[in-house]
Amino acid sequence: MDAWFFCNLGDAMLATEHLDKIRTCFLSEYEKLNRPEDMAIFYRHESEGRLQCEVKVYFSPKCATLAQEFDAIKSPKPASESLGLLAGSPKAKELLW
Repeated sequence: MDAWFFCNLGDAMLATEHLDKIRTCFLSEYEKLNRPEDMAIFYRHESEGRLQCEVKVYFSPKCATLAQEFDAIKSPKPASESLGLLAGSPKAKELLW
């Protein structure tokens, strides 16, 4: 399984609660699966030329079940530049790119 998943949380000023919920759900699943190093969720603030930025969340392939819970859609692997680690192993970025 190599599909990535993506969801747009919208305005960055309002995304904190959603990010916290995603992180909490992830950590529960992550522990159940014995903390796989290539299971992670990343995020990025993107403005795409607009005044306000939006928070976009990217679920690695091992997060497929969790991604579906948050209505994330399949997407190509994101570029790694400017991605922050929301949850998962600090080695995940190195392993996935």
